[in-house]
Amino acid sequence: MFRFALTRIGMALPTLLIVAVSVFVLIRLIPGDPAQLMLGDLATPASLADLRGRLGLDQSLPVQFGIWFGHVLHGDFGQSISSQQAVLPLILQRFAVSAQIVLVAVLLASLFAVPAGVIAAWKQDSSLDIGLVSAATLLLSIPTFWLGLLLLLFFGLKLGWLPVVGYVSIAENAKAGLLYLIMPILTLFLHEMGVILRMARASTLEVLRLDYITHARAKGLSESAVLWRHAFKNAFGPTWTLIGLVLGNLLGGIAVVETVFTIPGLGRLLVDAIFARDYPVIQGCMLFVAFTYVLVNLVIDLCYPVFDPRVTAQ
Repeated sequence: MFRFALTRIGMALPTLLIVAVSVFVLIRLIPGDPAQLMLGDLATPASLADLRGRLGLDQSLPVQFGIWFGHVLHGDFGQSISSQQAVLPLILQRFAVSAQIVLVAVLLASLFAVPAGVIAAWKQDSSLDIGLVSAATLLLSIPTFWLGLLLLLFFGLKLGWLPVVGYVSIAENAKAGLLYLIMPILTLFLHEMGVILRMARASTLEVLRLDYITHARAKGLSESAVLWRHAFKNAFGPTWTLIGLVLGNLLGGIAVVETVFTIPGLGRLLVDAIFARDYPVIQGCMLFVAFTYVLVNLVIDLCYPVFDPRVTAQ
């Protein structure tokens, strides 16, 4: 297991380095002068030259990358141009908000969608199967921003059960914080449930056609034993991989949902930084999102031998 983990970590490190180089190059291709943005319109040529020197902007691109990447390795992502806050604590603060929405939504979606997908495959072509697949396809086809707006109109404006605008941290007020999180979690839960259900059904159907399932039935085992003791273990592997991809993608990419519900998460921070041309925040967010995605997939790979008996961690 230790060797397996070291191999996966070794494969992740070059990916992170490539991402860091890509982020640095893309930011440098954006028109504009970061020093000018930091100092404002009243900056003098002398102050601009001094700031460029302190930031290393007067050096060649390889030297600039070395300076920036060296700071990143020490946990220094720079300082925000617009808010004058340290970038890394700001990212971690916003990420905590996004994570509590995404983790709960994906967990609930998995708990509901995986058994539903397995049962749909077991009852293939029945009315239950057709109903579940139709519902999953419908949920998958609705954009998250549109689904969020529908929930806002129904639960917020029409029924008045949930708050429409704003955000309260659970640490400050647990009851109010939960009320503000219900609709964002419900939006992601409904959308991702459709994705996971379809994958669970497809992988279970593939396993149910294998010879060892026929052999298990020929031995006289009940359908429930065949389904959950024999088919489910081998069918869950592809679904587990998809759950990891969904989780990694959502942790850095729920800007639309956060914008709809005015949630101050990581995705919204990145969007606001792009509009403000806040280069340090953009660089930090993109690098942090890539790191999170790689880390989540690393954890998925390490857990794979636990869920899929066909995979051994050597």
